[in-house]
Amino acid sequence: MALLRPIFILGLAALSLPITWTQVLIDTDAGSDDFMAIAFLLSHPSVRIEAITVANGMAHVEPGARNLVRLLELAGRREIPVFAGRSAPLRGKAEFPAEWRRISDELPGVALPAASRQPEIRRAADYLIERLKNGRQPVRILALGPLTNLGEALQRDPSVAAGIQEIVIMGGAVRAPGNLTDGDVFHTANKTAEWNMFVDPWAARIVFRSGVHIRLIPLDATNKVPIGAEFLREFRSAVRSPLGKVVAQVLAADRQMIDQGYFYAWDPLAGVALLYPRIVKTSPLRIEIRQDPPEEGRTIQTAGPPNADVAMDADAAAFRKLFLEALQN
Repeated sequence: MALLRPIFILGLAALSLPITWTQVLIDTDAGSDDFMAIAFLLSHPSVRIEAITVANGMAHVEPGARNLVRLLELAGRREIPVFAGRSAPLRGKAEFPAEWRRISDELPGVALPAASRQPEIRRAADYLIERLKNGRQPVRILALGPLTNLGEALQRDPSVAAGIQEIVIMGGAVRAPGNLTDGDVFHTANKTAEWNMFVDPWAARIVFRSGVHIRLIPLDATNKVPIGAEFLREFRSAVRSPLGKVVAQVLAADRQMIDQGYFYAWDPLAGVALLYPRIVKTSPLRIEIRQDPPEEGRTIQTAGPPNADVAMDADAAAFRKLFLEALQN
């Protein structure tokens, strides 16, 4: 870590420079850390969110989509459409623990306004295929949950890869251990997979073999950015914006995980890295997705041409600064 410090000092100086306008599609499973990442991007003046697609993951797709419509209502961004995806992985029946899903569906203690509209009728994969094939400028995608929607779109029509400029993916664990047993809620022999990849490894394989440019933000990087009680206290005392207050409420709902020391800036780090690439240190690697027990969902480095720029480290101080500044006022 000491060897990386000079690099991160230079990177932090560069972070103060203006960044270019960014148009993005967000694919999310509507968990608490997803809300943090989306609130950050909604608060940033350089970002235009074109649409949000909801994958089956932490939240079930229908309540997750409704919650995101309410978040957009709070942000005054009713023009952003929300599309719900399929309710199961492309293959298998893996899912997040039931209690985690209940919390993501119900968002206890989080004050969101009633929605003035419903999610779109079209399903997520249908929207993605149409949007990525219609000849408009290729778009960047921020993928924050299982890759089911993107995998389905690419499986049905591989040519849509040409419409994707880049996918920034939160998921996987390359040299870090997996996180399926964190909190002792889920019991498994799989010690290598991260949740997003574990839930739909077949979809992840499709995406990683699609030829799309991928920036992967795995546990190797997010483990360097813990969200602890001190960060929660600082954040709650500093934020004044409606979106910032919702993020504080979301964090409060996850207080048990925070106090037990296994809550990290998973999706928020990916959201910040979308705009500020230097906040993470990446290496070009060839990543394959294991399909069979006891390593289903493992993101393993293999020989061959790189198919992803993989974040192996992150600057926690820079993350805290940028995240707090965006949501403060």
